[in-house]
Amino acid sequence: MEKAVLVNQTSVISFRLRGLSVNPKVQMAVFFMFLIFYILTLIGNILIVITIIYDRRLHTPMYFFLSNLSFIDVCHSTVTVPKMLRDTLSEEKLIPFDACVVQMFFLHLFACTEIFLLTVMAYDRYVAICKPLQYMTVMNWKVCMLLAGALWTGGTIHSISLTSLTINLPYCGPDEIDNFFCDVPQVIKLACTDTHIIEILIVSNSGLISVVCFVVLVVSYAVILVSLRQQISEGKRKALSTCAAHLTVVILFLGHCIFIYSRPSTSLPEDKVVSVFFTAVTPLLNPIIYTLRNEDMKNALNKLIRRKEIKEK
Repeated sequence: MEKAVLVNQTSVISFRLRGLSVNPKVQMAVFFMFLIFYILTLIGNILIVITIIYDRRLHTPMYFFLSNLSFIDVCHSTVTVPKMLRDTLSEEKLIPFDACVVQMFFLHLFACTEIFLLTVMAYDRYVAICKPLQYMTVMNWKVCMLLAGALWTGGTIHSISLTSLTINLPYCGPDEIDNFFCDVPQVIKLACTDTHIIEILIVSNSGLISVVCFVVLVVSYAVILVSLRQQISEGKRKALSTCAAHLTVVILFLGHCIFIYSRPSTSLPEDKVVSVFFTAVTPLLNPIIYTLRNEDMKNALNKLIRRKEIKEK
């Protein structure tokens, strides 16, 4: 094992990221694949935000939260993918300790905020489908803004707590992180002390949040599906399409969180594959899922494109 770069032989100032592969051909393939994913992620999610802003028919609670989701996906992907692309073309995959801490902070900020957001979106769909006459009273704009503020505050508190647990540990020797980005489970394994209590705290924090929110989401959509049995066919078809899109995102995103954070910090061969889906694939799939399965979004996008074509003429 290579030794870390040290200051006075006591503190690590940088870590080495192992990346996805050491094979040059595989690295180039990974580079172009992630570059395409990242560009499409930016285009897709930014287009969703712009469409929702410009189309007044989409100024509803559901699309307000969807625009938040797209913004989070752009930020979440940007935390890890640009650094990974640069490292793929570099022999020395180093990340300074401070940069590693910053990456962990924003990774967990956006990830936890997205978990809370998905839960809020499930509640929004529950009210819209199960209590349609009370929807605009329950989900008024004041409530939406309060919920948005609460989920961002919750994500910030969660991220600060996890990051503070990590930076207070002593790092004095091993420096190689077995992934292409810094994450708490991989970093604390490099600490020069017993991290058993820290691992328990991580599982009780991130793992518990992931599992509880997943259970709440599944129960919410189960109630919605039961309620849909009593609705007319057209309304049922549209609601089922929306719920299917939401549930797909939930499974893809929370599946990673449960897999990584609901167990002790042990490395598994599947960790990197799951991390790829978490950081690069899911943010790309979200705009595809929400636009291809949503007639309102498709109509709004077509309207926006036609407006642009008319202006160019």
